[in-house]
Amino acid sequence: MLSKIFNKNKNIIIGAVHLPPLSGYPDSPGFDVAIANALHDTQALIDGGVDGIIFENNYDIPHTVHVGPEVISAMVRIGKELKHKVQVPLGVNVLWNDYRAGLNIAKDLNLQFIRVPVFVDTIKTDYGVISGDAQDTITFRKHIGAENVALFTDIHVKHSELILPEPIIAAARRAVEEHSDALIVTGKWTGDAPDTKELQDVRETVGEFPILCGSGVDEHNVKKLFAYSNGAIVSTSLKEDSASTHKINVKPYDVRISTEKTSRLVQAL
Repeated sequence: MLSKIFNKNKNIIIGAVHLPPLSGYPDSPGFDVAIANALHDTQALIDGGVDGIIFENNYDIPHTVHVGPEVISAMVRIGKELKHKVQVPLGVNVLWNDYRAGLNIAKDLNLQFIRVPVFVDTIKTDYGVISGDAQDTITFRKHIGAENVALFTDIHVKHSELILPEPIIAAARRAVEEHSDALIVTGKWTGDAPDTKELQDVRETVGEFPILCGSGVDEHNVKKLFAYSNGAIVSTSLKEDSASTHKINVKPYDVRISTEKTSRLVQAL
């Protein structure tokens, strides 16, 4: 699946464009700022040499499991603008876990993939308990005729606590059995890299099945992490300024992605 989307199966860098608070959130800077930021970050990622782009409503705090129509409308409008700008594969992630909205957006805009943070796990977050529904995800994708949209699915996703603790390899097996197209392994928090031993265990469990790192990848650890994964979704380490460890999002929405940092990450491979 990765080869079909990115024309290669390893060393894949997917740059994440984090949208500011969108319509309906009190801190929303408005659509003009949202699109200007998204276009700037997208261009920085492309100039830096990434293989794909994913955009997400990262700063819609507090998150809800399912988003409102005003958020979907804003993401569709932004997605259309990004489509005009990029030649690389484009995906979407609708937080916290609105895979139906994500699939609808991907279907409407002819995107190649979506991210599903909770696919087979049941987790506790700051926004409530979220139960993955892999069967409904697959059924809904077929229902709307979006079978060509790949599902990149997290296991033991960051910013959460498992309701029923189990080894990550068990979640990996179930996600593969439930027809995930690629597994995403994260650290515990934004900016935290996956545990190398966990990543190695998942690789040994699923064989050649695609694995992506979903947090914490930078120019210093990318080679070590890519020994057990096919690629990564990266954003925070590519942004300007230093990080704060005391916030849900360790860098504010008005901090832009750096072309230079992106280029250094790509070159590190």
